[in-house]
Parts: sequence; structure tokens; C-alpha cells
Amino acid sequence: MDINLEVNGEAEQLSVDPGVTLLDALRGRLGVTGPKKGCDRGQCGACTVHVGGRPALSCLTLAATVREPVTTVEGLADGDELHPVQRAFVEQDALQCGFCTSGQIMSAVAAVEQGVADVREFMSGNLCRCAAYPNIVAAIEQVRRADASL
Repeated sequence: MDINLEVNGEAEQLSVDPGVTLLDALRGRLGVTGPKKGCDRGQCGACTVHVGGRPALSCLTLAATVREPVTTVEGLADGDELHPVQRAFVEQDALQCGFCTSGQIMSAVAAVEQGVADVREFMSGNLCRCAAYPNIVAAIEQVRRADASL
């Protein structure tokens, strides 16, 4: 089936099987490698992207059902200028191996934008094998304190 996606501000046209996930369309067809295939069951959060401004697990989302713009970690920066959350992750050393980082960042952006009170609870769907959790929370709190406009 033919589908139209808007990914990081770019219109994309694809021909996919009806069962193709958004994650597989992004990675395999469009070369967008930020979202990672971790568990492929929606349990680790490594594939988190924003669909219509809301976090979504791209491994559980069928590409053919997506009607709103998709933003991946690659679409957050403004040219060479990192998004405030991306910058805070670097400054707080909130990444180690980097496998979960893109999903963590996408969820963190949503947490900041939504003014989430319990950051740890909100981020609990994103697993980190390296246990960088304290630094991830510190990065989110840094952006919240800075009152960055997102």
C-alpha cells in the first residue's frame, strides 16, 4: 500500500506492506536511525518518537496508520544548534552506550513540554542498560530549571 508520512518536516511517500511498523519504515526505508529496535515489543522505549507531538512507540505503531507529523531525535536540533534537552543530556552525561538515548530524549522532551510532575514515573517506560537514570533525571531537571522554550 502507498502511504504518505511527514518525518522531521520532510514529506515522504512509501509503498509498504500493511503490517510494516513505523520503526521499520523509518529505519529500513527512510534511513532514519535514531529510533532503535530494542525489544520490538514496546517494553524498552528505545524506539520512542513523537507522532503529532506526542510520544509513541514506533515498534508498535503501524506505518499505514500514521496521519500526523513524525519527529525523531534527528528532527529536534535546529541545524547545528542542539535542542535544549539534547544539550542537557550532553552536559549532564546522561548517556553511556547511547543505545537508549534517542528514546530517552524523545520521552524527556515530552516530559518537559507536558510539565510532568513525576519525571521518574513518566520516564519509567524507557529502559537504560547502563543505569544512567540519575543523570537523565538531572538533564530533565536542568531544562525545566532553565525554563527553556521548547
